[in-house]
Amino acid sequence: MAPTELQRTTSLIASIRRRLTYYLPTIAIAVGVILLWEVIVVIFDIQQFLLPKPSAIFAEFMLQVDLWLAPDERSILFESSGATFWEAFGGFIIGCGGGILVALITSRWTIVSEATMPFAIAANSVPIIAFAPIMNNWFGITNPASKMAIVAVIVFFPTMINTVRGLTLVDVEQLELMRSYAATPARIMFSLRIPNALPFIFSALRVASALSLIGAVVAEFFGGPRATLGVYITQEAGAFDFAKAWTAILMASIIGISFYLVVLLAERRLMPWHVAFRQAG
Repeated sequence: MAPTELQRTTSLIASIRRRLTYYLPTIAIAVGVILLWEVIVVIFDIQQFLLPKPSAIFAEFMLQVDLWLAPDERSILFESSGATFWEAFGGFIIGCGGGILVALITSRWTIVSEATMPFAIAANSVPIIAFAPIMNNWFGITNPASKMAIVAVIVFFPTMINTVRGLTLVDVEQLELMRSYAATPARIMFSLRIPNALPFIFSALRVASALSLIGAVVAEFFGGPRATLGVYITQEAGAFDFAKAWTAILMASIIGISFYLVVLLAERRLMPWHVAFRQAG
């Protein structure tokens, strides 16, 4: 084996070992919690309507997977997951895109930014349940646009606030250097302010990726099509089939984690220069 190939293999093994060492405590805690959950339910004979066993939830999940993979069958759980995901994703794109756009406009003028910030904070403090009936009345209770609107409102303000902070908290010396070279405001925006704001933006997007799914599921508790996770959970819980309800919660968690990881991957691709990723590498 050539020295370069040996070095490449050694580096790969070292990288895998570092990653395993980093994630091993998290995996161990997760497995430990699941095993403890199973043991407690068995020892104390906890009824299913109070807390089903993880093994029962996993068995129901695998049954839904088999139905999803079967050519002539249909899995309501996976149909519901797909519908809820698109509601969350649509609201995420609309809300985060609008938040970034408004931040780019308002950050140009400090007075406008400071004037709109109290309204953004006040609107961000309004709970989801206050928006759900209003949006259902505007767009229709079975219209996915009503859930997207709720998600968009939820993620808009955190994204806008973080983006404004990133665009305005620029190093004074760097700003003076750009101005000394007679850089235009547009050049300063694209060469200095936006790169400086990227960590703030992705920090908001990571939070918004989780909030978007939470907002979509909670909005569905107030009504929606049968094939959505929120309605699925409420109906199965109402029928005392809590294994299916917990399976839907598990699916929502999987979607939320996957959504978060996609945002994190995009952050690594767009900001390889950031100090956090240089140290991790």
